[in-house]
Amino acid sequence: MAVGLLRWLLGPRSDRTGHKRSEPPAQTWRAIDPPIGDGSYIGINRTMCRQRIERTSPRFVVRANDLITRWNAQPLAKQFLMAGGIVAATAMIVVGAFVTSLIEDAVTRNSAATTALYVDSVIAPLLPDMQTTEVLDDTVSRALDETLGQGALGGRLLAFRLWRADGTILYANEESMVGKRFELSPELKAAFDGEVVAQFTPVDDLDGETERAANKPLLEIYNPVLQPWSGQVVAVSEFHEIANDFELSLSRARIQTWLAVAGFTLAFFIMLSAIVMRGSRTIDKQRLALKQRVEELSALLEQNEMLRGRLQQASQRATALNEQMLRRIGADLHDGPAQLLAYASLRVDSEALMNTSTPTDKREREVAAIKASLDEAMREIRTICNGLVLPQIETASLREILERCVHAHRQRTGSAVDLSLSRPPDHLSPSAKICIYRFVQEALNNAYRHGGGVGQRVVQSMDGNRVRIEVADGGPGFDPDKIRPTSLGLAGLRERIESLGGTFELNGAAPGTVVRMSLGIEEVGQL
Repeated sequence: MAVGLLRWLLGPRSDRTGHKRSEPPAQTWRAIDPPIGDGSYIGINRTMCRQRIERTSPRFVVRANDLITRWNAQPLAKQFLMAGGIVAATAMIVVGAFVTSLIEDAVTRNSAATTALYVDSVIAPLLPDMQTTEVLDDTVSRALDETLGQGALGGRLLAFRLWRADGTILYANEESMVGKRFELSPELKAAFDGEVVAQFTPVDDLDGETERAANKPLLEIYNPVLQPWSGQVVAVSEFHEIANDFELSLSRARIQTWLAVAGFTLAFFIMLSAIVMRGSRTIDKQRLALKQRVEELSALLEQNEMLRGRLQQASQRATALNEQMLRRIGADLHDGPAQLLAYASLRVDSEALMNTSTPTDKREREVAAIKASLDEAMREIRTICNGLVLPQIETASLREILERCVHAHRQRTGSAVDLSLSRPPDHLSPSAKICIYRFVQEALNNAYRHGGGVGQRVVQSMDGNRVRIEVADGGPGFDPDKIRPTSLGLAGLRERIESLGGTFELNGAAPGTVVRMSLGIEEVGQL
């Protein structure tokens, strides 16, 4: 069925009669050979299979991207501990296994070399000329039995065989094996090539019946027997030595090796982790500080943008207010002095003055009228100029400005005004002095006009490097939301103060009205 499904998915196929069928429509159902069960077929829609594959593939991509995102979101120290731990553990296992293998080979070869030296020094002299001897006589066999059965090797020797190059066993401590011929094993072939071969076999890997019956680990050694005068390999001695002590030494060497590798790897990893964690903490602190700086800069940028917008609006409104003030001044000049001057001009060209026959008294009355019109025009012009010009304002201190403004208001209105000063600054820019003077002047005028001049007071104080001015009265108060947009007084004050970077506050809740302003000395000093 699986073969039929793959054949159907890959392209056109032959039907059950052997005729080639064309590709079925995308949304039709086709049976897949062979039938199952009672002869029914499994219906598979190719388009649905492809759609399922297409729907399934993005899931793996999404999961992979999710894992990558989670990984990148982890701190650097945690990433190093996870990745470095895996790499360090893998490296420890690989290095430990490699070093352990080298040590096992070295220990095994060392033991084999010791045994080979024993054979060369003790057993080899007992053997006859192996090139001419095919069978050992009884004398040699008894000598070998006595030698192998005593001494340090006798208690550990489980099996001993002496092999000839054709695979015949010349001698064995098991008499049943003597004279038999076997195919040479790879170890025997290597020994006949002049190589000492040693192989440690644990209890679980024992093969022969004798070895399994002993139920002890063995060290198999294949030692080439050399002809003394030619150095040619004439036989191979095979030792099966009980290796309890060897296994203990080997296990101890393994444990010590693994402990040394693990300790070194752990110390190295801990040292690197300490360095990385310290660096990660530094990076986290710097990242947090940078984030805070970015947030502060973003807030400052937003504040600067807001202040820039307010300053732009204040400049636009100040321009509009200046235009309104100019129109008001023009209207005052047009309706006052200009009319009087026009009247005087008409009287100058009157018949009473132009006619020489006009009586003197009438001519004098006409001249007096013209002079009166001109005098009134001059008075109105001076009045307008007094509202535009502040004499000696640039050279006066803040204390003198406030005292002069309050004194002028007292003389003009006859009302009482309390003045309170607290450490006024020694130096202010001319723009700040004019702003403060106009603020106090307009606020006192409003207090007298709308509050009846009751409880008027002016308070000056310092808030750090900012000078604060407060003007209050004890009148009925008013609703600030009902101020006309075209009103020049308060609107002009607000725009004038905000254009210098100051703040303006108005509280008209009854009883009384309080107007406050604040200017930064350093900020205003740069304007």
